[in-house]
Amino acid sequence: MNLITTTADLSAACERLAKADFVTVDTEFMRETTFWPKLCLIQMASPDEAVIVDPVAGEDMDLAPFFKLMGDESVTKVFHAARQDIEIVYHQGGLVPHPVFDTQVAAMVCGFGDSISYDQLVFRVTNAKIDKSHRFTDWSRRPLSEHQLSYALADVTHLRDVYAYLNAALADQGRTEWVQEEMATLTSPDPYRVATE
Repeated sequence: MNLITTTADLSAACERLAKADFVTVDTEFMRETTFWPKLCLIQMASPDEAVIVDPVAGEDMDLAPFFKLMGDESVTKVFHAARQDIEIVYHQGGLVPHPVFDTQVAAMVCGFGDSISYDQLVFRVTNAKIDKSHRFTDWSRRPLSEHQLSYALADVTHLRDVYAYLNAALADQGRTEWVQEEMATLTSPDPYRVATE
């Protein structure tokens, strides 16, 4: 498992990931006691590798390489139910990731129903069962166990297969443009601008 806790390692990983056509992305955060969500983990995977970025353990970590990757127009950023992840990137990095592919939206367009959960979608597409026992983990506490890290990484590794399946299904059904229209709405910065007062 590639656990990143330094800016240098993050920069190197993002340079490698930027060579891929797409990167699956997920974040773990806490927002129960703060106005803005506290970013605790970033998980990313390309077809060739998967990494976990720990900005809590790496307290002096500069996330600029991550934000650069999120803004790289040559790499599609794949999320499931992207809104809260995009909110974090917008608040901390000052940009909306682009281009974006939201598998929850794509699944709806492909007939999987409204707001299908990640674990249900993974099971229906790949027949893999995801352990959701850490769904309510306090991701700000350290150290994180190997089991917690494996759980977090599964949120992006299975997403690669889901993305490939949905992308092909949309093309077969002639519905790719439908999802692109939804992504234009999702990636508009307007919903993420919050007046703090």
